[in-house]
Amino acid sequence: MSLLAFFQWCEQSGIGAAIRRSSWLFPVIEAIHLLGLGMIGGAVLVVDMRLLGLGLRRQSLAQLARDAQRWLIGSLIVMIITGTLLFLSEAIKCYYHAAFWMKMASLFLAIVFTFTVQRKVTRAEEARMSPVWSKVVALVSVALWSGVGIGGRWIGFS
Repeated sequence: MSLLAFFQWCEQSGIGAAIRRSSWLFPVIEAIHLLGLGMIGGAVLVVDMRLLGLGLRRQSLAQLARDAQRWLIGSLIVMIITGTLLFLSEAIKCYYHAAFWMKMASLFLAIVFTFTVQRKVTRAEEARMSPVWSKVVALVSVALWSGVGIGGRWIGFS
């Protein structure tokens, strides 16, 4: 099965068709997706701002990252579920849209980076971590997650 055939199958699925036929399903799913985006943005930014040395210094970086992680994972689950539903309703559009591929690449890289490199940095002893390395990790994280959001908005507005 080719990738295009898979995307066609997704769009022709009963779920995709139901979302397209409904006048309210797509906007409700998208609203939930955007709420998830806000939650994940907050969870990511609070850790990245701390890595940049901006705020929340009363709490250790490791504790802050642990506290933010449940919000990150919960909102990521919400976004993946709602994003899949949105995708099913317009899979062919996504197949031909560069923004979709940019968003998926950014999402993949952001998830891998967050749960490997950033996790290692946030769990390390702060005194042993180079401030420059912490800032680089934060900036890469912000760039990757921004790519996810920008790609999503680009899909929605074109």
